Amino acid sequence: MTALRPERESAAGGPVDPLTDPLPDVLAGGHSSPWFRAEQPPQQVQGHDLSAPQPPPADPYAQLPADAYAASPQDDAYAGHSPYEGGPGWTASPETYPAPEAAEEPYSPVPEAPRDDETMALRAADPARTDEERDETPPATTAAGAEGGRAARRKAAKRNARPGGRRGTGRRRAGTPAPEASGTPGGGGESPERPRTRVEARRAARARKPSAATVASRAVGELFITIGVLMLLFVTYQLWWTNVRAQQQADGAAHNLQQDWEQGKRKPGAFQAGQGFAILHIPKLDVVVPVASGIDKQRVLDRGMAGHYAEGALKTALPSAKEGNFAVAGHRNTHGEPFRYINRLTPGDPIVVETQDTYYVYEMASILPQTPPSNTAVIDPVPAGSGFTEPGRYLTLTTCTPEFTSTYRMIVWGKMVEERPRSKGKPDALVD
Repeated sequence: MTALRPERESAAGGPVDPLTDPLPDVLAGGHSSPWFRAEQPPQQVQGHDLSAPQPPPADPYAQLPADAYAASPQDDAYAGHSPYEGGPGWTASPETYPAPEAAEEPYSPVPEAPRDDETMALRAADPARTDEERDETPPATTAAGAEGGRAARRKAAKRNARPGGRRGTGRRRAGTPAPEASGTPGGGGESPERPRTRVEARRAARARKPSAATVASRAVGELFITIGVLMLLFVTYQLWWTNVRAQQQADGAAHNLQQDWEQGKRKPGAFQAGQGFAILHIPKLDVVVPVASGIDKQRVLDRGMAGHYAEGALKTALPSAKEGNFAVAGHRNTHGEPFRYINRLTPGDPIVVETQDTYYVYEMASILPQTPPSNTAVIDPVPAGSGFTEPGRYLTLTTCTPEFTSTYRMIVWGKMVEERPRSKGKPDALVD
């Protein structure tokens, strides 16, 4: 048991019985109210000072006559009986119920009003309002809003918390934190962002607008991407589509040429530029390509055919000539690329030239891997560098080298070993 404090001793000097003490001291400071705080200043309720001693409550029965609790003369049910304890006419004796001593400091607690979350915005300070607006607001308005009822307080709270309201767009004093950062009610991190002013909106728009350097860099980047895509398409066209297209044209020309031979439309003699007159077979490389007159790039070579040097100073003999050099040019890459792998030929490999009446069979004799384009001696009647020393019936194949370039020329020479009429059938090189 905790000893009683000195101020709770009775007038006779003895301890006061807690059961008979009308104001038991539960909390420190001698006050039993849970709403009491020692550090709070004296409060006033409707003009009364709570810190001043309060008079004891008036007896509600003091104004009634003494015989108010007397039994009715008509009711004799309790006649002859003593009044029951606490009933009408009963008086407590001092020995039975001693009168309690009055408290040294009478205290009447005032309960705190219940907390209402909906009105917290009214009791909290509005950070968006300036000091001048707070000073200009009359106290009567606040009191009226507080006493206007729950509906009025709710409307006022919604009006203050509305993002587009005047309070939300009001100017703040310098140094005053924004509602989002202050942590006050209605300014938490989850609440919507405060609407921007016109100046702030213009600054944000200028900040979002890209600079001239950014626009230029984007334009250059897009230009490079466009150039890269165009180059990729061009490479695809050169390396794939030209071969497909040229192969189709070459096959069509060879088929038409064979039909003309069967119908007797082609006779030996001079041929027009671009006109096909023979078919070149390279069995080792599985090459079958028509040969046209002339080496024009667009009319002959780019159409997938081989071109015969038959014009000007570069004119060479036909296969039917009894003596001379039959020189033919062709693409090594793109546009059908009929001579792409002629570097794989070895001495003795057969090369057959088919005409309307005869098969001319040549054997590969030698190869010149690289020579300048200006070296036209390689197509002379006795080609220079071929190893031939006297006139004869020769074959010369020319193409560009290295691959995918036209810097130099590769030369392959052959010597005729057989002349076979078509009436005797195909030569052994084509049959095997």
